[in-house]
Amino acid sequence: MKILLLLAMFQSLSSPDGNIKVTVNTGKTGNTLTISADRAGSVVLNPSEVGLSVRDLKGDWTTKKTSTRKVDEIIHPPVTEKRKQIRDHYNELTIEFKSRISLQVRAYDDGFAYRFTSALKDSIIVDNEIASYAIPLTSKFYGPPVNKRDDVDEFHTSFEEPYLIKPVDSISSGKLFFSPILISNPNLKVIVTESDLEDYPGMFVRFNNKLLEGVYAPYPKSVRVNPGDYPAEVVTSRENFIARTKGTRTFPWRVFMIETKDAQLAQNDLVYRLGSPSRVADTQWIRPGKGTDEWIIGANLFNIPFKAGVNTATYIYYIDFAKRFGFQRIMMDAGWSETTDLFKINPDIDMDEIAAYAKREGISLSMWTLAYTLDRQLEPALQQFKKWGVNFIMTDFMDRDDQKMVNFYHRIAKACAEQKMMIMYHGAFKPAGFSRTWPNAITREAVLGSEYNIWSEKANPDHDLLLPFIRMTAGPMDYEPGFLDNATQKTFRPISEKVMSMGTRMHQAAMFVVYESPIQLFSGNPSQGHLEPAFMNLVGSIPTTWDETVMLDGKVGEYIITARKKNNDWFIGGMSNWNGKEVEIDFSFVGDGNFEATMMLDGVNADRYPSDHTITKRMIDKTSKLRIKMAKGGGFVLILSGGVKP
Repeated sequence: MKILLLLAMFQSLSSPDGNIKVTVNTGKTGNTLTISADRAGSVVLNPSEVGLSVRDLKGDWTTKKTSTRKVDEIIHPPVTEKRKQIRDHYNELTIEFKSRISLQVRAYDDGFAYRFTSALKDSIIVDNEIASYAIPLTSKFYGPPVNKRDDVDEFHTSFEEPYLIKPVDSISSGKLFFSPILISNPNLKVIVTESDLEDYPGMFVRFNNKLLEGVYAPYPKSVRVNPGDYPAEVVTSRENFIARTKGTRTFPWRVFMIETKDAQLAQNDLVYRLGSPSRVADTQWIRPGKGTDEWIIGANLFNIPFKAGVNTATYIYYIDFAKRFGFQRIMMDAGWSETTDLFKINPDIDMDEIAAYAKREGISLSMWTLAYTLDRQLEPALQQFKKWGVNFIMTDFMDRDDQKMVNFYHRIAKACAEQKMMIMYHGAFKPAGFSRTWPNAITREAVLGSEYNIWSEKANPDHDLLLPFIRMTAGPMDYEPGFLDNATQKTFRPISEKVMSMGTRMHQAAMFVVYESPIQLFSGNPSQGHLEPAFMNLVGSIPTTWDETVMLDGKVGEYIITARKKNNDWFIGGMSNWNGKEVEIDFSFVGDGNFEATMMLDGVNADRYPSDHTITKRMIDKTSKLRIKMAKGGGFVLILSGGVKP
């Protein structure tokens, strides 16, 4: 009997390659539920309490039934991010408890995930979800903290913060972080985040007595609309539960990506694999590509015969720029209409003229919206956008991820899909598998990106070299690269309308390869771009979706080298932090044939004049090796054309 009891208490699951092992322990009496994990003997999680607290339901974790299955399938994303085919290979354990709550655990070769499911009648109230992770205290922690605003509670954030980097055992209790976070030690690199978030709040984390605990925004009880230039709904009081939801459902996956090398993190797509399959039947109308955005530089054009600003002539100029350099669209950002009424158009703008000109030139229009306004005017606004030929919108200033706000994302994505409209969210939480479920929700912000150059020194090369290894693991990110006014640490100043970026020109160019976003928005000044047509033509030629991705090398916060394939061409991007880096590229991965390599490199004076760069050509094949020196805050782009046809 004792042996049978132990078998019931402990359930283990291994990854297909046998390296990752996850163990679930229900305890002797079924009152507690813990999960632990290791990779090849190195601890990922010490026994950690998890659970789901449902109102009026006894938390009985006594096992009723267990089952396992093995899955090895290929996912074909309708919009490719890292690769055209994704292998979904895992072993799964399902434990059904007497409480009619179940636990699903999946073990992959590059991580594991677990989630709860319920089979209860009617609706339920979830008081809380327990996630109390006992991570190794000798690890280093990388996480973006929430900086509480004065007029709202701690669960309001734009999800755009610099990373706090500290040893795990030195982080004080109470500070709230949003995910993804990174737990790193010499043997393992572990990303903690979530996927398949729907009808439920997102998970924050905080340390409590050295345990990393999940924290969830309680359900909004009352709200108000904060006035100002960008009115937004904020929560003024909250319920004593986190979700009111269906009794029979699945809950979000708690995701642990596990790699042994830093570079492997940047090509891990576990979050996408765990997202719910696409709910958009026909996706042929979804059109990734490159666009422009005028907001960051304040539409401050020069060498032009008209007054620049939010007006018809400026947008015509942007359309011409996009057409010349191979971009597919322009964004009309905040200011084209009143923020609180999408039908009160700026009197300096003639939308019919702009729409007709864009259509004639084959350039798509994209429109910014305020989330509060879009929600109120959704259906008529989408109809008006379609009349103008708009097929992509941005919505902004949600700044929450409680259950009510998470449902807003799904509702808006569904409405846009029905009108064959793509959408991007700003002031947004991380994607969390959303782009698999709603492929028309093609990218989102959830990143401290280019706009911060207007008012701070936060978007610097040291920060930029954290993003591919941490934030990008959660899905596409709209950083909006492409600054043509480049500065050193010494010469940088945050200046509105004369906006510059820290690091070299090639650091900015490499972002179009290294950073994933099926729609990339160029935020540089097109007037400067017209003066450098060779550079702009090459930037315009870089794809935004990829057939394959290979991370050649990299170290968190220091440097990265990313190789991506599109059709028969390779695009290789490298970025360095303020220390600079000399690297050697081995081209054995490119396959057979000879390639003409266009090399965009930091110039010899880029350390002092960061816009300095060179563009040269040479031949490359799979036996070639090339040493490249990246300046401080530098980078490079290699474009390889030719080879053997696919």
